[in-house]
Order: sequence, then structure tokens, then C-alpha cells
Amino acid sequence: MTHRTLTFYGLQVPDRHAVRAVFDADTITVYQAYSPAIALPALDAQRFVPPFKRDRMTWVKPSFLWMMYRSGWATKEGQERVLAVRLRRDGFDAAVAEACLSHYVPDLHESREAWSRALRTSPVRVQWDPERDLHLRPLEHRSLQLGLSGAAVHRYVDEWTVGIRDVTPLVHEIHALVEARALEEAAALLPPERPYQ
Repeated sequence: MTHRTLTFYGLQVPDRHAVRAVFDADTITVYQAYSPAIALPALDAQRFVPPFKRDRMTWVKPSFLWMMYRSGWATKEGQERVLAVRLRRDGFDAAVAEACLSHYVPDLHESREAWSRALRTSPVRVQWDPERDLHLRPLEHRSLQLGLSGAAVHRYVDEWTVGIRDVTPLVHEIHALVEARALEEAAALLPPERPYQ
């Protein structure tokens, strides 16, 4: 199978690594799953507040189904609430522009040492994981995870986030339809993700 390539933060990557997301002219939606202790104050404040910890790396995912895989349809301990976080696109793009891949790839990096230096200095990590279907089985194309640390976490909280919505009821509704084998109905409720431009 032949794949086209695209440029992603200056690297040529196969189009099966394209970011797929819900976005408009100004914002992009990413997902995170937290315990109610973190999610409820964030929903009230419409930004992340304590007990959210800014000194830890936080991972955001543009893919709804990858978030379902990671959180077990919002059933895993500490991931019972799934939040849809709307970010300013210029913030998301700035994070991606300073990102470093979370693993060494010989064809993409000058050397292991150069990659290791970039990893130590970049506040943003990029990881590509298999996208998931409604049964959470892996697909051929990859889904982006963006890990934010240090200054990037502060900008995420203070500058880039424009709104937070609790999508846990939608998660439960889609999961119930999948369990009932009503896949067309479940698919119709999925957020309308498309390749991010």
C-alpha cells in the first residue's frame, strides 16, 4: 500500500500519521480523562485548577476513540470523566512546532545523541499510537498524543484553553450502543473528526 507524505513540524511523515480532530478556524478540540476531583473544578473554572498539577506532564489527544481506548470508555480508575478541551489553534500549532518525538527514529534524527538533547530541552513530546475503531481495536493509521510539560503546561492552562466540556454522558451513550452492537448509531454520535490542516 502506498502512502503519501506530509510535513509535520518540519519532518516528512506518512499521511497515515496525519492529525485528525474536530476543529474550526480558531480552535481545535483535544480530550483528556480525569477523576471527578480534577474534572469538576476544571469544568467550573473552565480551565485547569488545583488539584490539577502543573508540574507533571499532561497528555492531550485529538482523537476521541483513542481517548476511549486509553480510558476504557471512562471506566478506568482516575479517568471516569472525559473532558473535551477547546484550544486556540495558534497555541496547539505552537506546541507542535516545538515538539520532540518521544522515541528515537534513525531515519528522522541526525543521531541518537541529537534526539536525546532535543528530548531534554523540548517541553512538548509527540507520540503516534494506532488509531482505534469502535471496538477499540487498532487501525493502520496513527493517532497523535501531545505531551506537555514545563512552560507548555502553563501556556495550555493560562493561554490556550478557551473552553472545557464534559463529554462523559456521550461516552457512555456511544459505549452502550457499541455493547448493543448498534454500530451505525454509535458511529453517528462520534465527534466529526477530519484531517487537521
